[in-house]
Amino acid sequence: MDAWASAQKQLSDLAAFLKIDKALYEKLSSPEKILTAKLKIKMDSGKEQEFEAYRVQYNGSLGPYKGGIRFHPEESLNTIKALAFWMTWKCAVAGLPFGGAKGGIKCDPKKLSPGELERLCRAYVRAFWQNLGQDKDVPAPDVGTSAREMAWMLDEYEKLTSSHQPGFVTGKPIVLGGSKGREQATGRGVAYVVAEAAKFLKIDLRKSTAAVQGFGNVGFWSAKLLNKLFGVKIVAISDSKGGIYSEKGIDIDALEQWKAKTGSVVGFQGTKQISNEELLTCNCDILVPAALENQITPEIAKKLKCKILAEAANGPTLPEADPIIEQRGIFLIPDILCNSGGVTVSYLEWVQNRTGYYWEEEEVHQKLQKVISSAFANVLKEKINNNIPMRLAAYVAAAHRLLDAVLARGQNA
Repeated sequence: MDAWASAQKQLSDLAAFLKIDKALYEKLSSPEKILTAKLKIKMDSGKEQEFEAYRVQYNGSLGPYKGGIRFHPEESLNTIKALAFWMTWKCAVAGLPFGGAKGGIKCDPKKLSPGELERLCRAYVRAFWQNLGQDKDVPAPDVGTSAREMAWMLDEYEKLTSSHQPGFVTGKPIVLGGSKGREQATGRGVAYVVAEAAKFLKIDLRKSTAAVQGFGNVGFWSAKLLNKLFGVKIVAISDSKGGIYSEKGIDIDALEQWKAKTGSVVGFQGTKQISNEELLTCNCDILVPAALENQITPEIAKKLKCKILAEAANGPTLPEADPIIEQRGIFLIPDILCNSGGVTVSYLEWVQNRTGYYWEEEEVHQKLQKVISSAFANVLKEKINNNIPMRLAAYVAAAHRLLDAVLARGQNA
């Protein structure tokens, strides 16, 4: 099942539970706008190359569209549609005044030079700029992009609009109006929400272990902050080249230096190499899938040994695996709640850009923790009151805001 089919299944489950009428269901089941372009840029070799680009604006009932831009060699419109769908519900569950969007370019950023990447970023903005802006649609970094790419995009947008527009994009460098605490925000949000779940489950995090799939921005900060803030021992980590395991625990800062030097976590001193499946099914209290979609299959779900499954990635669990996870009593923190820390601090960055007043890092962390804790409490309340799984509970909590906004606008007529 692809990501878009997974998203549609989740909406179908919500519609059945809330008895959403046909007209409203149809409105929620497809994006409001799909933008595509073929970007032609000059490569360093002097040859011209074409890249497919997308921007999907899913639902803007709660505010301007909001969502990252991914650079990935297997990017597809269906994946972008699913991610835009999840962003819509993520903003709603976190209580943010944003709609959901997502963008992407089908490319392998690891095979492009900085010059080629910059030309690609600027071409993306030129293709879609009239549909973007702080009151229309606010991009951010995602898989394969970072503050550097956002800076290039901001610069191109400001040239096209002949104006200073720091609120056009979030996740940009601090010197250009970025927020302190943004780089670590998604991983910090994961750590905060795991702490809330542990409190509810009466699990002592100082005696707990975690395995983290993925060692990009989200995986790194999730692992580092679970350990640093709450004393969780990280026993397994992986990247695209393989996984490592150590019962004694892994030093995340030392591992980061090792990966910078060697290009992979594999071979880190004091660890043994493990497969992706071995990481997902290893003995741990907390499993954090922080890579790509469709990692937890029904087969994997049957072998999970964790107590908490914290979905730091978007759509890491196939719908067919959800009933197995629920039946086995594993506490799921669904993606639209678990990884909402990034968009929450993006919102705080957008607010700072609009007011021209910037907060210190500690204040950003406090505001993030307040939003995450409140969102978790709302979802947990729906789970307990309705006796439903956490994923459905997250959608029900989000639906209270999103459906009210849609209906208030009369868009279901």
